Amino acid sequence: MWDWNGTLLHDNDAVIAAVNQVCAAYGRPELTWENWREVYARPVRTTYEQILGQVLDDQNWARVDKLYHDQYDVLLPTSKLAADVPGQLLEWASTGRTQSLLSMWFHRQLIPLVEEFGLTGLFSRIDGLAAELGGESKTEHLARHLEAQELRPADVLVIGDVVDDALAAQAVGAQCVLVSTGAMTKAALKATGAPVADTITEALRITGTALDRDFGARGRTE
Repeated sequence: MWDWNGTLLHDNDAVIAAVNQVCAAYGRPELTWENWREVYARPVRTTYEQILGQVLDDQNWARVDKLYHDQYDVLLPTSKLAADVPGQLLEWASTGRTQSLLSMWFHRQLIPLVEEFGLTGLFSRIDGLAAELGGESKTEHLARHLEAQELRPADVLVIGDVVDDALAAQAVGAQCVLVSTGAMTKAALKATGAPVADTITEALRITGTALDRDFGARGRTE
């Protein structure tokens, strides 16, 4: 099961520009990408409270979310797929194993973008966020995603780019490999205990080793 933003989609430039749009609106100095990686955590609301230096009530949190996504949406067309995508996804599909996509980005925007990149047919299921505001934990989202496919969590391997991906996998009983291409430092990722890769290709190499070791002859895996 793949994460999208920061994992399959390389959108780091759009992300930091959108974050700095929020900072400018609240009179805070701009952040570099490394600054953002150092502070980023979930729930994202607490991260913004840290960088903006104030507690965000519901009204201000809605404003932050809108400022961010308005700018992110403008810059999204400049984002590209991660290196080795879709090649590695096609290779995975050729083995007869399935793969799905689960994102904390808005479902209504995720579906057409995945289609635009020509990836839709590679996934057994695609789920984005149905809520109007993002930033919460991925755990319940992951549990529903697996239930909808009638998958046993023990037969699933999650590939994502943030600590929350690992925590969600651990919470439901799935395995996880993290890639260091997104919004969190490698040190933070390694602290979860999950294997950490620098690329999609390396992540799938680790994944293959994990499957050979732990899943053996089990039937359906993700």
